[in-house]
Amino acid sequence: MSRLTLGLALVAAVLFAISGLLGTAAVPVGDALAALAGQGDARVQAIVWELRLPRAVAAFAVGAALGLAGAGLQGLLQNPLAEPGVLGVSAFSALGAVVAIFFGFAAVNSFAVPVAAILGAGVATLLLVFAAMRGAGSVTLLLIGIGLSSFAGALMSLALNMAPNPYSLADLVNWMMGSVANRSWHDILLGAPGWVIGAALVFLAGPGLRALSFGDETATSLGADPRRIRLLVIGGTSLLAGASVATAGTIGFVGIVAPHVIRPFVRYDPQRLLIPSALLAGIILMAADIAIRVLPFQQELKLGVAAALVGGPVFIWIAARLGRASS
Repeated sequence: MSRLTLGLALVAAVLFAISGLLGTAAVPVGDALAALAGQGDARVQAIVWELRLPRAVAAFAVGAALGLAGAGLQGLLQNPLAEPGVLGVSAFSALGAVVAIFFGFAAVNSFAVPVAAILGAGVATLLLVFAAMRGAGSVTLLLIGIGLSSFAGALMSLALNMAPNPYSLADLVNWMMGSVANRSWHDILLGAPGWVIGAALVFLAGPGLRALSFGDETATSLGADPRRIRLLVIGGTSLLAGASVATAGTIGFVGIVAPHVIRPFVRYDPQRLLIPSALLAGIILMAADIAIRVLPFQQELKLGVAAALVGGPVFIWIAARLGRASS
């Protein structure tokens, strides 16, 4: 384990502890610390273990999954702006989940939303990889992603417009804005298979991503199979993005910011980029969730809104910097 990875893991552990101590409920720090150790008042233990920690785990897991998906897509498409949210993968994943909720499949089976979200993410990712294989450049891929996001957004707006009652409309709107509030251990367990299998597939593709950075012919001469690498990354990122959207709704930009920050520290190696990017993205979302919990707003800010407010300007700065570098 590198010092960078170890340092990020320690920061994540500290944030988990802070998440257990801070929240809207007035709990003395001493009581919260006792509850973290499984001691003290039963009510405080319930607040810490059933409300605060599941929320922190959900924020970290979603962030780590999106960071890993972003790093995987950037390595595959060789585009530093690639990320599930920007390329329309998250939007199509959200569309799949909205369809499952709108047509009542979610009420029939609790796995309907994760499965539908993963299928939606898979469709968008396949379209992007197909375009990349046909020679589409960075600008073209971004335009395709914008088109996919717009189309998915239009269909989701149609679903919202045709919502059968105000309660389902409110649920869909709140879910689409992105949040880990009120998430339980059950919600995390539903998303866990997608996160675990998706991460395993992307990590298996890691050595191939390093070889693929030299081009398909060179990668083949080094013993890598470009087709297998693409399939692993497509499957892995679809599972990661789909499980994340099913758990927390639409949250963007974290998959760009984390790999961009980490890349210089790993000497631009696409394989070494994966784990630190996942850890940093998880830290970013967990820190953002802690911040919105303690901000003195009358109504809590949605995590997806907070991520967009910070990530949007950072995305513009990265895009402008890349544009100057290529000119």
